[in-house]
Amino acid sequence: MVVRMTDVQSPFEPEFTSKLCEIFEQLISFNQLLGLKVDALAHESARAHVRMRPELIGHYAHNRLHGGVISAALDAMGGLAVMTAIGARHMDEPPAQRLLRFGKLGTIDLRVDYLRPAIGALFRCEAEVLRLGSRVANTRMAFTDEQGRLLATGAAAYIVS
Repeated sequence: MVVRMTDVQSPFEPEFTSKLCEIFEQLISFNQLLGLKVDALAHESARAHVRMRPELIGHYAHNRLHGGVISAALDAMGGLAVMTAIGARHMDEPPAQRLLRFGKLGTIDLRVDYLRPAIGALFRCEAEVLRLGSRVANTRMAFTDEQGRLLATGAAAYIVS
C-alpha cells in the first residue's frame, strides 16, 4: 500500500497537510532514511508507519527491527504531533505562516520502553500531545506491529520556543 500525502487523513487545509508531510517525510533526511510515512494528522496527534527493510534489522538471526529505529520513530512522531498541536493552536494564521513556527522545535527529553521484539513487515507509530505550553510540549507515543500489538512506548518533552 502506497500512501501519498494527498491520502493523509487531516482536519487541516490541504496546503498545510501537504507541506507538513513533505517536511516530515522528505526534508528531514533521517525520517526519509527510516522510511517513515504519515497516515493521519489531527489537532494534537499524528500516526505513521514504517516498513521493515534489511537496512533496519538490529538482530540478524531473528530479523528484528533495530531498537534505534523504534526510538527514532517514536521521537519523530512526538515531534510531528507537537507540530500539529502548534498548527491547531494558530489556525487563525495562514498555513505558510504556521509552518514557520516549527523552526525551534527540538527534543529535550525522551524515554522509550521496549516491550516486545519488533518482528514483522510493517510497524505503526502514533503520538499525542499531552500538554502544549508556551515553551515546552509533552507527548506520549506508541509503536505497534501490524496486528496492533504494543511493541514499545515512549514519552518525550520538546522545546517549542
